[in-house]
Amino acid sequence: MSAISVPAIRHRFAVVDGVKIFYRESVPGDADAPTLLLLHGFPSSSHQYRRLMDAIGGHYRLIAPDYPGFGHSDAPTSTNEGGEFLYSFDRLADLIEGFVEALSLRHFFLYAFDFGAPVGFRLASRRPELIDGLIVQNGNAYREGLSDTARDFIALAPGDEGATEQVRQLLTLEMTRAQYEGGTSDPELVAPDGWTMDQHFLDRPDRRQPQIDLAFDYKSNLTRYPEWQQWLRDARPPVLITWGRNDPFFTEAGARAFLADVPEAELHLFDTGHFALEERLPEIAPLIADFVDRISARN
Repeated sequence: MSAISVPAIRHRFAVVDGVKIFYRESVPGDADAPTLLLLHGFPSSSHQYRRLMDAIGGHYRLIAPDYPGFGHSDAPTSTNEGGEFLYSFDRLADLIEGFVEALSLRHFFLYAFDFGAPVGFRLASRRPELIDGLIVQNGNAYREGLSDTARDFIALAPGDEGATEQVRQLLTLEMTRAQYEGGTSDPELVAPDGWTMDQHFLDRPDRRQPQIDLAFDYKSNLTRYPEWQQWLRDARPPVLITWGRNDPFFTEAGARAFLADVPEAELHLFDTGHFALEERLPEIAPLIADFVDRISARN
C-alpha cells in the first residue's frame, strides 16, 4: 500500500476580549509550513473545512476558527436581547483580528468564503502585511455579484413588516439543507453532516438573535466594497478564485469582477453551488496546494 498521510487535527480555544473562540488546527510535519486562515460562512462553522484539513493539513498549517455565535465558540448575549455584545461584521472582524494576535500569526494565506469575505476583507484592509495570498471561494466583494434574491434579502430592515420572520425562515432545516444541495451537479456527493451540524447550532436558543442581527447588518458590507476593491488594486495580492457558478446568492459575475482589480488572479469556475468544497473538494484542494506552493516559493 502506498504511504498515506493523515494529519493530526487539534481542537482548541483562544480567549479574545473575554470570548472563547473555538478553532481547529492541523499539525503539518514541517514546522515552517505555510499557514492558511480558513474563515467560514453562514450558517456554518469551522466544521465545513474538516475534509479540506484532512486533505492538505499534513502539508500546511490550517487554522479554522468559529466566529462568536457560531459552532463551538461562545455566544455572548446580543445587545438586542439586553446583553453587551454587538453582533456586526465589524465586531466579528475585531474578534478575528484579536484571534490572529492571540495565536501570534505574522502572515498567512486567507481563505474567504461567504461571511468569511466581509470578515476577511476587513482584516486584510486593516492589516495588509498579514496577507501572503488570498483564496476566495464564493466570497462576494462586488455589487454585480449579488443575485436578485440576495439583493432583496439584504434590503430587509428590522422595522420592515415581516422582515424578522423572513430572516427566521432562513434559519430552518429546509433552508440550511438547500444551501448545501442547491446548484450541485450530484447531491450524493454532499454529505448530510454539514447541514445537520449547522442546524444543531442554529436551533439553540442563544444562537437565533446573533444570526438575525448579522442578517440585518449584512448591508454594511456593501458600503465597504469600494474600500476592499481599492485594497486589491493597491496591494495586488496573489489571488486564487474557486467558485461554484450555480450559487443562488453570489453569482458568477462576482467571481469575474475580481479580475478587474487583480487581472492576474487565477479563476476556476465549477458546476456546483454555494458550498463548493462539499462537492468539488477533489478538484479544489489540489488547486489550493499548487497555489500556496508557488506563492510560498517566491517569498
